[in-house]
Amino acid sequence: MEFQNLLIANKERIQYITINRESKLNALNKDTLAELHTAFAEAFQNPDVGGIIITGAGPKAFVAGADISEFAALDVEGGAQLSRKGHTEVFDLIANGNKPVIAAVNGFALGGGLELAMACHIRIASDNAKMGLPEVTLGLMPGYGGTQRLTQLVGKGKAMEMILTADMITAADALQYGLVTHVTTPEELLIKVEEILNKILTRAPLALAAAIRCINAAYTDGVNGYETEITEFGKSFGTKDFKEGVAAFMEKRKAEFKGE
Repeated sequence: MEFQNLLIANKERIQYITINRESKLNALNKDTLAELHTAFAEAFQNPDVGGIIITGAGPKAFVAGADISEFAALDVEGGAQLSRKGHTEVFDLIANGNKPVIAAVNGFALGGGLELAMACHIRIASDNAKMGLPEVTLGLMPGYGGTQRLTQLVGKGKAMEMILTADMITAADALQYGLVTHVTTPEELLIKVEEILNKILTRAPLALAAAIRCINAAYTDGVNGYETEITEFGKSFGTKDFKEGVAAFMEKRKAEFKGE
């Protein structure tokens, strides 16, 4: 599929998804969200893709927020539908994906942009990044999972402060709060992200997917994360990758996983 708002590039087993609306600071309009749904659904199903890096075009913004102009005509039901569609088709799709997704956060990650980054499994930021959820300045509140994922990542108190004040934080703050795991210079950002993802991609693909499911289960209401772990751990013993991993360990060699 040819995208109008995204750039897709493959580098060995890594797929780059770049939001390409630099003149709009990569804001998330309906068309971009629809394309993100398609791009991620295809990447998760593509056997040649091991992991995904998502970033924004240009030096100014990862994603500066949602396209507010599309909100003006919405009523209560329209707003709820917008939120639900975004949750289901994009943000939850990414969070529950079967392959690791890393957000390379350059510049502004605000509102829906920060929510997009938080839906990813890992976030790495450049030292010029600014992050925040400013929705209350518009008479709104975060609607793409921000109240939930920010609380999970930084704790209730800091999430309350960030959302209620609408203040932006620096990359250094985000690192301190646990919102990102590394901070680099802008020039080194993608190098660092690739380094981490390439390390992940040397591990067993089915085990990675199972680990993602188990970690997510810890934050899913009505799901016993421990039982999920027990089940997924047991399933691992039925994979060819497990047999290869044990054989490689015993033979003191590097394992060659096939995702089987």
